[in-house]
Amino acid sequence: MLALSGNDVRTLVPMKTAIELMKEVFAELSAGKAVSPLRTPVDVPTESAVSLYMPAYVPSREGLGLKIVSVFPNNPAKGKPTIHALVAVISAETGEPLAILDGTYMTALRTGAVSGAATDLLSRPNSRVLTCIGAGAQGVTQAWAVASVRPIERIYVADMNPDAVASFAARLGALAPELASKVTPVTDLDNAVAESDVICTATTSRQPVFNDAALKSGAHINAIGAFTPEMQEIPVATVKRARIVVDAVDAVLAESGDLIIPINSGQLDRSAVSLELGQIAAGAAGRMDDTEITLFESVGNAVQDIIVARYAVEEAERLGRGQHFSL
Repeated sequence: MLALSGNDVRTLVPMKTAIELMKEVFAELSAGKAVSPLRTPVDVPTESAVSLYMPAYVPSREGLGLKIVSVFPNNPAKGKPTIHALVAVISAETGEPLAILDGTYMTALRTGAVSGAATDLLSRPNSRVLTCIGAGAQGVTQAWAVASVRPIERIYVADMNPDAVASFAARLGALAPELASKVTPVTDLDNAVAESDVICTATTSRQPVFNDAALKSGAHINAIGAFTPEMQEIPVATVKRARIVVDAVDAVLAESGDLIIPINSGQLDRSAVSLELGQIAAGAAGRMDDTEITLFESVGNAVQDIIVARYAVEEAERLGRGQHFSL
């Protein structure tokens, strides 16, 4: 059995490769070929935390496995990351355990990569200004992914945690050195959003994190933080006027507060949530014109982890990387 660290995954799966893997796997998911049951959350009330269990099967890559991701918002005060995760890869031929991989870096990588795919398919090609609301590990890879598919010249970053903002440029520079000098911390989000062609939200907020009126015409939004029905990052006014694209319809309608809240309040018709990123990757129309607001809403899907994990395992075997052990 093989064990791969976060550093192994980082070396084996470049961001641009991960972005293309996201287009591939979501097209397969939308076509009904990949299998991804709704994840099972286990709440940990004493820590205001949740642990999520997410199986998936990706037949095109013979990918079968499980991801466990835990979100513990009190961890920064303990000097630990908010998110920890583990991925297990199983043989699709025999059911034998093949590998375990650090899922913490993979979660940030694949979440950034799907936003990169959405940005490539939905944003205006000349998008140059990016705002990242949320400066944690997810925010860093969001910026990296967007800058991998668009000619980004400025990256504004905002977060309630000043330490996260202060270290953002260095953490981004460790992944993509050419991007560190493009980072500018901001406190006036209205001005930053008004300039931005692409906005990424990666927070645990329960109320909108920017004002709809500040949005620039033709902006594209990647919203990846609202993964429970109570969470909300995007103003209802924005959701109502945007072209909505989601990772998986069933999942977002069960989990994403950004969509559930306006639907339950009667401000958004459920039928407005019908277009999946995989359909666009397979050729369906995306952005309709340069003035349209596009919103990609994602709650995450285990197919992302399994396709990246399977690719990483194949590359590790080819290059002789990782540690082998017996159970």
